[in-house]
Amino acid sequence: EGAVGLGAKPKAGLVGFSVSNLCIPNFLQAWEKEDYGYPNRIVSALDIMLEGPIGGAAFNNEFGRPNLCGYFRSFELNFDGCRRGYHKPIMIAGGHGNIRSEHVQKKNIESGDKLLVIGGPAMLIGLGGGAASSMKAGSSDVDLDFGSVQRQNPEIERRCQEVIDQCWQLGEENPIAFIHDVGAGGLSNALPELVKDGGAGGNFELRKIPSDDLGMSPMEIWCNEAQERYVLAVAGKNLDRFKAICARERCPYAIVGEATANLMIRVSDTLLNTSPVDLPMSILFGKPPRIHLEAETLSARTSPFFADHLDLRNSLEKILRHPTVASKSFLVTIGDRSVGGMVARDQMIGPWQVPVADCAVTTTSYDSYHGEAMAMGERTPLALLNAPASGRMAIGEAITNIAASRIAKLSDVCLSANWMCAAGTPGEDEKLYSTVKAVGMELCPRLGIGIPVGKDSMSMSTIWDDGIESKSVTAPLSLIVSAFCPVLDVRSTLTPQLRFDKGESRLLFLDLGQGANRLGGSILAQVNNCMGEECPDLENPSVLQGFFDTLQDLNQSGDILAYHDRSDGGLIVTLTEMSFAGRVGITIDIAQSASKLITTLFNEELGAVIQIRSKDCSKIVERFREAGVIAWDIGTLNNDDLICIKARGKLVFTEPRSNLEQIWAETSYRMADLRDNSECAKEEFSKALVSDPGLSVGLSYDPEEKVLAPAILSGAKPRVAILREQGVNGHVEMAAAFDKAMFSSLDVHMSDILTGRVGLDGFVGLVACGGFSYGDVLGAGQGWARTILFNSRARDQFEHFFRRSETFSLGVCNGCQMLSQLRDLIPGSQFWPEFKRNRSEQFEARFSLVKIEKSPSILLDTMSGSHLPIAIAHGEGRAQFRSAVAKKQLETAGLVGIRFVDNNLQITSTYPANPNGSPGGITGVCSEDGRVTLMMPHPERVFRAVQNSWYPENWGENGGWMRLFLNARRFVG
Repeated sequence: EGAVGLGAKPKAGLVGFSVSNLCIPNFLQAWEKEDYGYPNRIVSALDIMLEGPIGGAAFNNEFGRPNLCGYFRSFELNFDGCRRGYHKPIMIAGGHGNIRSEHVQKKNIESGDKLLVIGGPAMLIGLGGGAASSMKAGSSDVDLDFGSVQRQNPEIERRCQEVIDQCWQLGEENPIAFIHDVGAGGLSNALPELVKDGGAGGNFELRKIPSDDLGMSPMEIWCNEAQERYVLAVAGKNLDRFKAICARERCPYAIVGEATANLMIRVSDTLLNTSPVDLPMSILFGKPPRIHLEAETLSARTSPFFADHLDLRNSLEKILRHPTVASKSFLVTIGDRSVGGMVARDQMIGPWQVPVADCAVTTTSYDSYHGEAMAMGERTPLALLNAPASGRMAIGEAITNIAASRIAKLSDVCLSANWMCAAGTPGEDEKLYSTVKAVGMELCPRLGIGIPVGKDSMSMSTIWDDGIESKSVTAPLSLIVSAFCPVLDVRSTLTPQLRFDKGESRLLFLDLGQGANRLGGSILAQVNNCMGEECPDLENPSVLQGFFDTLQDLNQSGDILAYHDRSDGGLIVTLTEMSFAGRVGITIDIAQSASKLITTLFNEELGAVIQIRSKDCSKIVERFREAGVIAWDIGTLNNDDLICIKARGKLVFTEPRSNLEQIWAETSYRMADLRDNSECAKEEFSKALVSDPGLSVGLSYDPEEKVLAPAILSGAKPRVAILREQGVNGHVEMAAAFDKAMFSSLDVHMSDILTGRVGLDGFVGLVACGGFSYGDVLGAGQGWARTILFNSRARDQFEHFFRRSETFSLGVCNGCQMLSQLRDLIPGSQFWPEFKRNRSEQFEARFSLVKIEKSPSILLDTMSGSHLPIAIAHGEGRAQFRSAVAKKQLETAGLVGIRFVDNNLQITSTYPANPNGSPGGITGVCSEDGRVTLMMPHPERVFRAVQNSWYPENWGENGGWMRLFLNARRFVG
C-alpha cells in the first residue's frame, strides 16, 4: 500500500520480513514435523515464510515493478522475563519513482468537477482494519480479524496505473485534476480528503459506488478498505476523454459525486432514501485535541555474553545457517527483478549470481547513465538493550549499504522510516519516544539527511490461549529504514564480487565502530541463546560522514575493486559473502590474539571491507585515517579457493570456500525444498560444490557494429505495433528497444484492434509483450489468444498480417505464450510447443545463459553460435509439445532458435540453468520462413549493457541483445 502520485512511476520494490526465531540446532527437522513449540492454532513462522513471500511476489510480478531490496530478520528469545520476537511478522513493500514538477503541487478542485472512483469494486474486506491492526494479535474476534484481511487484485491495479500513465503523459491536456489513493478507512477517508485538499466540498451517491456484495450496509460500502482503487476529480469538459482512456484500458470507473463550493460532505442513498452522512467539513477535519501520553522508563535485567571460549568453526557454521544471515535466494528468485528494463543493479552479483548486493540501482531513462539507488537498514533486536542505538544503527546500515552506489553527497540521501512498536507494553512507549528523538532530532540533522515519509504500526504483540495457559510474544521496537538517492553514474556501482583478474590486491577493513567490538544483540549472541549487555552504536556521526565522502572519492577515481558493508554476522560474514560472490579464496590475518578473535570477527558494529590494488594500499589507508576512519590491511586473495583466517600470523581456521557456501545456502535450499519442486531445489543446492566457470559471453558479432548506416541516413522509421492486452506490463521497455533500433513504436492495446480504432495494415512489425494478460487465470496467454481467435475482426487482421511477406513478429514471455496458441493463423508454425507451468512449480526470475542456434529467424540473423545471458521472468515457460514426434520435427526443421545452456556451455535440462524445465533447453522458436520468432526470455530488458545483472567490462552502450532489434530494422529495409 502506498500513495502513487500523479505521474509517479514506481520502479523498485521493497520486501522485508521479520519472523519468529528459527535458529535452533535442528530447526529444519522441527519444521517438517510441525513441532514449533506452539499449538497449531497459531500460524507458525515456517508457514509465514513459505506462503507470505509468494503472495507478495505474485502481486509484485503481476503488477509489474522490479523487486530489488529486502531483508529477513529472524528473532525470538526469552529476555528480561518475557518472550520477545516476531510472532506477528513485519512485511514492508514500497518503492520509489519519478514525478513531473507540474504534478507536485495539487490545484483547487472547481465546483461542479466530477468525482470518480476507478479500479476494483467494494467488497466486505478491511472493515475494522484500523481497529484490528491496533489490537494485540489474537485478542480480537476471529470474524473481525478475517474481515480485516485484504484481498489482492494486481491486474485491476495495473489497469488503473495504465489509465493514470495515459493521463499524465498528455501533459497540459491531462484530464485528471486531483487524485488520491484508497487506503485505511476506504472511501470514507479517501473521498473527503480528496475534496478537502482541493478546497471544496462534495455530494456523493452511495449506490453509484461499484460493489460486488449487494448485501453490504451503507456503512460497509462507505468504509470498506477494498484496495486497487483510486479516487479523483475530473473537470466536466475532460470527462469524455477520461472515459475513453478507461474504456481503452478496460479499467472500471464510476462517477460517484460532484464537487461543491459549499464545504459539506453529503452522502445520499437512493436505495434506502436516506443520507448516511451529512456534516460540515470543519467537523470532519477539525483539529483533534492533543493526545497526552505518559511513558515509563524500564531498565532491563541483562546478563553478559562471553564469547572468548567459543569455537570459531562451530560459531561460523551456526551463523551462516541463521535465516537472518543465510542466503535469501529462495526469496529473491520468485520476484521479478528486470521488469521495466531500467534496473542496473539487482540483488544477484557477478557471474555466479550470488544474492549479496548492498543496494539496488535503476536508471532514470532508457538513454541515460543517471539513476536512483535504494537500500535498507534495520537492527531491531538491539532495541531490547538500547533502543536509540538500534535506531542509529538502522540509519547507519542504510547509509553503508547505499554508499555502494555513486552519490554526489550524503545530504542527497532521503529516508523512509517505518516504525513498529508494541504500544502500551511497559517500557515500549518510552523506547519509541527516545528513539524517534535520537533519530529525527539528533542523528539525521547532524548528517544533513531528511526523513520525509514513513509509516507505523503500534500493535507488535501476539497473545493466545493454548487451552492451558495464556501466552504472548512481543516484538522489540522495530525501525526499518529505506534510503533513496540520485546516482551520478549507474555504471560505478560497487559490488561485493572479489576480483581475481585485477592483479595484486589487498582487503581493507574499515572499522566505523572504532574498535568497540560490542557483541550485544549480535547473531552470535542469539545462536547462543543470549542477548548480552552492550550493543553496537553510532556515537560519532562525523566518522560516518568521513567514511562516506572518502568512499565516494575513491569510487570516482576507480580505486575500489569490491565493496561490502559489515552488518548481521559481523566481519566474518562480510568476508565470506565477498568470497562467495567472486568464487575465490581469501587469506585473512587479524591483528588480534586468538582469544580476542571471536569478538573481532563476529561483532556487528558499522563498517565495511574494500578490495583495492596493492600499490594503492598505503595511500588509501591514509585517506581514510585522515577522515577519522580506522582502516586495517587484513589480507588478500588466494589461489586455493580456501577461506583462511590467521591471528597474528598463526593459522587458526581454514575451509574450502565451497563448503562454507553450501552451509550458507542450506537454509534457502530447505525452504525451497518444502515450498517448490524438491528435485529442483536439490539441483540448485549442489551448485556450490560443482566446478563452475560462471556466466560468460561469446558473440559471433560486435554489439557496437553500425549495421544500420543506410537506414539512419534515410531517416525512415517504420512503424512497429507494441501490442498489449490487459495485464501486460513489459511494453514500455519493448518500445524503447525498438525506438533505439530506428523504429517508430506505437502503443497498441487489443481494445484498439477489437473496436477498429487501429488496424495492422500500416505496421511492418508486430510485437506481443510480456506480463500477465487476464492475470493468466486461463493459463499462459490463452485468454489473450482467444480474444483474437474468437473475434472475427481481430482474427482477420492478424491472419492477414502474418501472411504479408514484408512483416515480422516477435512474441516475448506472455506474448510468446499467446502467439504459440495462434498456430492456425501463422504459416509454418505447426510444430510449435505450448508453454506450461515451470518444472520448479514456481515463478522464476533469473539471469540465465542461452545459446543461439542456427535458424531461419530473421531476428536472430548473424547471432547463431553465440552464447550470452538474458533476463528470465515467468511462471509458465516450460515448452510442452503435442508429441515427441512434433519436437523432433521442430528440431529437424531447424526452427529452434534459443536453448538454455549451463555455464560449461552444454545444453541443459538441469535447474536452475534451465529455469523452467523445457526439454532440450528449448526456449525460443521461429516459423519456417523466419518472420515470426517466439521466446520466453526478455531481450528487451537487457538491450543496454547497464541493464544486465553482469556483463563483460569491454561492452560499451549496447548489450548483446541489441542486435536482435537491429536485425529487425535491417530486415524491413
